[in-house]
Amino acid sequence: MTTDQIVAHALDEGRPATARAAGSLTPRERQVVALVARGLTNREIATELVVSRRTVETHVQNSLRKLALTSRAEIAAWVNG
Repeated sequence: MTTDQIVAHALDEGRPATARAAGSLTPRERQVVALVARGLTNREIATELVVSRRTVETHVQNSLRKLALTSRAEIAAWVNG
């Protein structure tokens, strides 16, 4: 590896922003993201995880922000891609 590659690797610059951000998701946010990718609605996710729909909405919004995505479709593409 070149010096630049070593520095980039050390700074984690070689990975896309969404890959770096994935590590910042909480375990519950990762669960919600996986269920969003399966096509479940917030109500269905809330039922499956036994939480309120509002809690799911918050997890979805936080995940979108952390992953720098703008829609549930982008979450699904990110999970499946």
